[in-house]
Amino acid sequence: MPSSVYIFAVSFTDIIFKNLQSQSSEKRREERSMDMAADIDFVRFKGLQERARNDVLPKLDHEDVGTEPENDGKVKDDDDDVWNVEEETRREGVGFGARKSMKKRRISHGFHLVEGKMDHGMEDYLVAENRRMNGHDLGLYAIFDGHSGHKVAEYLRTHLFDNILKEHEFWENPVSAIKQAYKVTDDYILENVVGARGGSTALTAILVDQRQLVVANVGDSRAILSRNGKAKQITVDHDPLKRKEKKMVERKGGFVAKKPNTRNVPRVDGQLAMTRAFGDAQLKEHITVEPDVVIERIGKETQFIVLASDGLWKVMSNKGVVDCVREFNNGEDGARGLIDTALSRGSKDDISCVVVKLE
Repeated sequence: MPSSVYIFAVSFTDIIFKNLQSQSSEKRREERSMDMAADIDFVRFKGLQERARNDVLPKLDHEDVGTEPENDGKVKDDDDDVWNVEEETRREGVGFGARKSMKKRRISHGFHLVEGKMDHGMEDYLVAENRRMNGHDLGLYAIFDGHSGHKVAEYLRTHLFDNILKEHEFWENPVSAIKQAYKVTDDYILENVVGARGGSTALTAILVDQRQLVVANVGDSRAILSRNGKAKQITVDHDPLKRKEKKMVERKGGFVAKKPNTRNVPRVDGQLAMTRAFGDAQLKEHITVEPDVVIERIGKETQFIVLASDGLWKVMSNKGVVDCVREFNNGEDGARGLIDTALSRGSKDDISCVVVKLE
């Protein structure tokens, strides 16, 4: 073989070998990069899980806020399906996306309320309004179902949202801020608004930029939403017979009992048919005003939100409410339709209802 051909063959082989080495090295770098990215994602996800367990929420103006219940991570709906915050986090991919611009949706809210036939005056109050605050569009919705008088519910209607929104932690840690606002408000009520008797439930919902719904609840009012046509309960009814609630009452030195002269309804110390409420000074040592707080991400799959007092839920299921509201084109008609249906089914309690439709 001529020497020039031999040199060319050796050089060509050397070039191919170096090229293969380079490709192999690049592939290893890519694999290491993918492994590092996977490790980072895993660490970030584990961190999100840990935040969920420790009640530390991200800022409200980020898309990575998911749902964070205060009730052991579980909410039971009509079908007794158990919803878990960590499963929801994995399913929705919460925590991995940067904030994205969203096209504004048309929102209509409506409300209706009716006095019942329980031999007392109207004790239900509600809120349904819009505000602009700190560059955010807020929808404020609430149900206040009073008992043993209307003073506490009336006070909450005019003061509770203001107290929540002026908490400096609200945009950084809404769960802590809302709990603090509930306590401060209750302390004032006990000192200045009502005596030993008289109290109210409180169900508050704050829709932030049409993207996140912050819901807090004490008592037996309830909030649900329709997601992909299915009902999802997002609050817990504070029933004295629920194991967690009963244990809390007993731990505080109280008891839960049914009495025939109170329609055989389980009551704290034989008096109050819920374990959490504003006011009720004579029972305060055995109940609490600490709310359950959840944050729901609102996407295009959410069609509407319903808040209502127990006068509605006594005669209608979550699924029945969703099926009813679906028949109406706006929130006001939906709220009226729900109450008309509840009355036709024999509800005798005061009923208040707010429907928020997202189109």
